Amino acid sequence: MSGVIVTGPPKAEAKDVEALAGYGVATVHEAMGRTGLLPAHLRPIQQGTRVAGTAVTVLSWPGDNLMIHAAVEQCGEGDLLVVTTTSPSTDGMFGELFATALQQRGVRGLVINAGIRDTQELRDLGFPAWSAAVCAQGTVKATGGSVNVPVAIGGQVIRPGDVILADDDGVVVVPREKAAEAREAKEAATRAAFLQGQLGLDRYGLRDKLAQLGVTYTSYEDHARDGAAS
Repeated sequence: MSGVIVTGPPKAEAKDVEALAGYGVATVHEAMGRTGLLPAHLRPIQQGTRVAGTAVTVLSWPGDNLMIHAAVEQCGEGDLLVVTTTSPSTDGMFGELFATALQQRGVRGLVINAGIRDTQELRDLGFPAWSAAVCAQGTVKATGGSVNVPVAIGGQVIRPGDVILADDDGVVVVPREKAAEAREAKEAATRAAFLQGQLGLDRYGLRDKLAQLGVTYTSYEDHARDGAAS
């Protein structure tokens, strides 16, 4: 299998990526007309994490992670690595050392349609990942593949520079030229929700954040009484 490494592909605008990062996968999927959702077998190795980044794509031979090594050089600040194989594989193609190298380059996470390992170490590093399998089986470095070419996962095409958004619900791809449109559609939906009386506390899931920070609710009377008692 020969291949190609494409350098300098176009990417979605950083401001659009950052805006989409504020919304969940399910919300963005709905805002785009229920398109772009990657298959349900891609599951997070952590919980409570949401990331968005521009895709650096990898097409590898099953059980061979040579092209992931090649892809590291093409990754930079704000990117998210997307890996798939030419046929199904569950071998552990990615682990702690890759994550360490990618973190140093500002990469925000990984989506891999194959196996991953060193999952506890990845969680300790704070490097988020979504994978098709967790498997300790190692790989070789013997076969060519491609980096920064369009790849398909579960019928969804991901091109280099597209926006990848991932959270506990799964993974969605937003075409790079539609990132601004998706952001604007989401903002319009949010505006409509606010006009209908929905609170930002509920739409953005901020009640849990308040609780995590130790912020509590109390009535005026109770607060006045507690203040007087102190």
